[in-house]
Amino acid sequence: MLRHAKSSWNNTDLADFDRPLNRRGMKAAPLMGETMYKNQFQPDLIISSPAERAKQTSILVCEAAQLNSEIQFNEKIYEASPQRLLQIISEQNDELQSVMLVGHNPGFEGLLKMLTGELQPMPTAALAVIDLQIENWSEINSGCGTLRVLIRPKEVK
Repeated sequence: MLRHAKSSWNNTDLADFDRPLNRRGMKAAPLMGETMYKNQFQPDLIISSPAERAKQTSILVCEAAQLNSEIQFNEKIYEASPQRLLQIISEQNDELQSVMLVGHNPGFEGLLKMLTGELQPMPTAALAVIDLQIENWSEINSGCGTLRVLIRPKEVK
């Protein structure tokens, strides 16, 4: 799971959905992509919120991590509850070994707690790698995951 990088609040006329990344976000997203590359975190598929800040984050991370993964934009991720995020994951093709969601809080922190039992803050551009004890994506449920690592941009610098 990757929370979108820091977004801009400069243009108050923009809808929340349309807010782009700010300068800090434009630096943090590639930094997290480089971190993924160094740690060999290579998801088979990236499923991102189509909100502008999440879309930009997905693309910048994918480029910096040198991923060939497909990016799918799924409107259900925007403002999703942990239960909705769980449902999105459960519908994935079982041929995929790993999937990365790119989206928003509070849903992401809730999903992290639901899967692992751990209450951890996920600031912007935070990456949580969760190992799931499942054979098929449809088996995903509360408590089936173990948090392998949680990396926040401030810890990488």
